Amino acid sequence: MTAEANPTEIDTLPLSRLDWAIAGTSSSSSRTVDGKQVSHSRWDHWIDSRTSQPETASDQGDMYPQPDGSTLEKGRMVNPDTGRETAYEEIWDDEEPAPTASEQVCAVLRYEEGPTRGLVVRLGRYSQGFVRSGQEISLERWEWKRSQAVRTVRMGQEELPCKQALERAYRLGDQVLAGSKTWTVVEVA
Repeated sequence: MTAEANPTEIDTLPLSRLDWAIAGTSSSSSRTVDGKQVSHSRWDHWIDSRTSQPETASDQGDMYPQPDGSTLEKGRMVNPDTGRETAYEEIWDDEEPAPTASEQVCAVLRYEEGPTRGLVVRLGRYSQGFVRSGQEISLERWEWKRSQAVRTVRMGQEELPCKQALERAYRLGDQVLAGSKTWTVVEVA
């Protein structure tokens, strides 16, 4: 006899499957490149799986709309494997965020105590989080599927409030308990 898997959770993946996890803030401005107006974006790392000093890591690039509706980002950043500034390209697909069980479409929860930092971001039907304490890393990604929150990725042992972020609406300053940590809601929309 086999047991049916819980449809709201998947097994924990080994951290060896993680290439790079980053959480932080982004800012954008306009600039002219080759005679065309483009959006220039900068991402400042607040947590980084490849360094315990995320303040030293950032990346920035110019955004070019593509005929298929995606956006090509071309930029430069320090490659953490080589320590050298290197060109990169990424493709981004935008999706209109939609509410789930609550009418809220965005919530950001933050945790910081000593060397431990964590950030959970809910945007539409997706919620993902990342926490780092010294060399210990945990992350999760949840999606709203079939009228329920479903965990699609988990690495590490720490519990994050990703599921809660999809299931209810928050106000600024609300406190959310996950595992042994109390997270604070720092942004809502």
